Order: sequence, then structure tokens, then C-alpha cells
Amino acid sequence: MKVTLLAGGTGGTKLAHGFTLLDVPVELTVIANVGDDTAMHGLHVSPDIDALLYTLAGLIDTERGWGIRDDTHTAHDMFERLGEPAWFTVGDADLATHAHRTRLIREGASLTDATAAMVAALGLTARILPATDDDHRTMIETDAGEIAFQDYFVRLRQEPEVRGVRFEGSAQPTPAVLEAITDADLVVIGPSNPMVSTGPILALPGIREALGEAVAVSPIIAGRALKGPAARMLASLGHESTALGVARLYSGLVDRFVLDEADAPLAPAVEALGMEAVILPTVMRTDGDRAALAAALVELSRPA
Repeated sequence: MKVTLLAGGTGGTKLAHGFTLLDVPVELTVIANVGDDTAMHGLHVSPDIDALLYTLAGLIDTERGWGIRDDTHTAHDMFERLGEPAWFTVGDADLATHAHRTRLIREGASLTDATAAMVAALGLTARILPATDDDHRTMIETDAGEIAFQDYFVRLRQEPEVRGVRFEGSAQPTPAVLEAITDADLVVIGPSNPMVSTGPILALPGIREALGEAVAVSPIIAGRALKGPAARMLASLGHESTALGVARLYSGLVDRFVLDEADAPLAPAVEALGMEAVILPTVMRTDGDRAALAAALVELSRPA
């Protein structure tokens, strides 16, 4: 079975890992958000791609949800001593990833090619595709002015009130991304922030039209995001900060919407939007939880 997952952030990454844990054969392609990408210390940093690489390779720092487990920070300390920006912490092993990616790109590789090379080097079975090879940066409009996503998320610790989100540039999805969506037996929009994780992917021309039948998993459970600012963003942008609020954003885009068991009472309202409401346990605390959710999604796609 071919599964294509649109993912960004922690929730989407966990679900990607779940698909790789299944006993049934799954050809997994993850379309990764690149709206978070930034330049740091002269290097190309792709946080959501790196989270996927590290998680699927068993390297992720599970406590932080990003970076490499047991990484050291000698280079970061020296950057700070030399007067470099210190608000974006890069570990030593993590720095090697960014340096390697940047070298490949400077030598003429696309971001897609550079990512494929790292997937192969780490021995991963899943395919990771950047949503685009073009510049496609998420900009956050706040009461303090417009800032780049990493300034909002890391430097300012998500404190400014979000008033709008836009995507800078005129990016196009790669042919590989569109093909991965149209050729898939199952397309899943992961439990990721719909404004800044899956939103940048869906904003690319042709992505929505390519989706066809798809299922989305809510990142909001009982009115809360398990990690990150999704619930606050929904509220400040005028949306209901619930799984139903997320379902409204995906109305007309997906055929099925997965709610956590805690949000089962919202199912009739979700179905009134024209999509099937599916109730599943969606909290992924353990590897078993991740695999169970992935298995349930695969089962949804099988003919009755």
C-alpha cells in the first residue's frame, strides 16, 4: 500500500514513525513542511525535515521533540562567544546535518535531492519529500509586526499574539510531491498545526486539487494542542479552538476527519460539514500508540 502523509511538527512526525512500525507492507512518502526553514550561521536549516530524519533514524531527542539525543553544544558556545545569534540552539551533530545539506545545495543539488541523499545515508525506508524546492517562508503577523516563523517560535517563544499567517515567495510543489499524492492509496493530513505546519503545504498551487480522497487527523484534543501553539493560533485568528474548528478549516478538502475519543461528542457537527467523522485514540505517547493509529488509518482505506 502506498501512503502519503502531509506532515510538519511533532504530531505529523510521530505519525510518520507509526507507519514505519507496521507489520503490513507500506510504502511511505512524507511530504514535509518547509515553511519553517531558515538560515542560521550561514547554513540551510530545515527543522521539520530534520525532525523526520532524526525520528525515523532513532536519533531524535524525545524530551525536546527536536535535535539529536545526547548532542553536545561546543560549537554553539563558540558561536555565542564570537557574537553570533545565540537564540537558535544548534547541537554539534545537528550542525553537521545543516552543513552537509548546505554543501549539497551549493554544489547544485535541490533540497529534494539533498534530503534523498540524507535519507539514504541514514538507511531510512520512508521517502521524505520537501513540499517545494523553492523559497516558501512562513511569515507571522503579530501585534509587534510581521516576523519570520523561527523568530516567533524560538526567539520570542510564541509569546506575540498571532494576527495573520502568510507564505512568502511564489513557490511551486515539485512534480514528485504531486505524483506522490495522486498515486497514493491513502493520503493523510497529519495531526499538525493547520496554519503553520500543514498550511504551508496546502497553500502550494495544485496541492488541494491533487488530494482527491484524503483523511485528516485533528491536532487538537479536548480543546488543547498536545504541543505547540495551534490552539492559541486558532483562537487569535478567529477560529474555534477545538477539533471542530480544525475540521472547518479542512471542510471540502478531506473525506474523513479523525477525532480523538475525547472529542466524540463533536462527531455530528463534523459530519454536518460533509465529511465522515472517525473516532480513534490519537494521543501518541508510545511507539505502540503511533503504530496503532497508523494501522487504524490504513484499515480505513481498505474496501468495505
